[in-house]
Amino acid sequence: MKQRILFPLLLALLLPLLSACGGGGTPAADHSPEDLAAAIQGARDAEENQVFPILTTFEDEYIFSLLGLSEADVSACAVSVSPMNVRAYGIALVVPAEGKADTVLAGLQGFIDLQQQNFEQYLPDQYDIAKNAALETFPNGTILLAMCQDSGSVAANIRAALQ
Repeated sequence: MKQRILFPLLLALLLPLLSACGGGGTPAADHSPEDLAAAIQGARDAEENQVFPILTTFEDEYIFSLLGLSEADVSACAVSVSPMNVRAYGIALVVPAEGKADTVLAGLQGFIDLQQQNFEQYLPDQYDIAKNAALETFPNGTILLAMCQDSGSVAANIRAALQ
């Protein structure tokens, strides 16, 4: 009789622990800006890491304005963007502030749209890069923008680094 009561009790206590260990293939929501920056750096080649710095604070407001983001929209981030209009390039990992996910998505989509518009008649190869940009929201709410050569692989590498 005691075993019949004890087993469901133990199962009820262990089930939450087991589900927390599963990983589920989604990035954790509690990554620091440094973790986000490391994921971007690990997903890029050496040249991009040297040419395009990764910002984790709002020290360069111009870059964040290009992305349509304000400090109030973000609780943590790592961004790397080409500030000159000669290359369609931007990688961002943004953890939106409470209630700001739609604002962040709209800002990043606006950046993609602007890059497409800028390069459509100017540099067709860069237009293709902008057109193939990846913009996705992870289940934990972190938003990823990957606008670069081979953006699908870069996005997959970032996802894997954050798991």
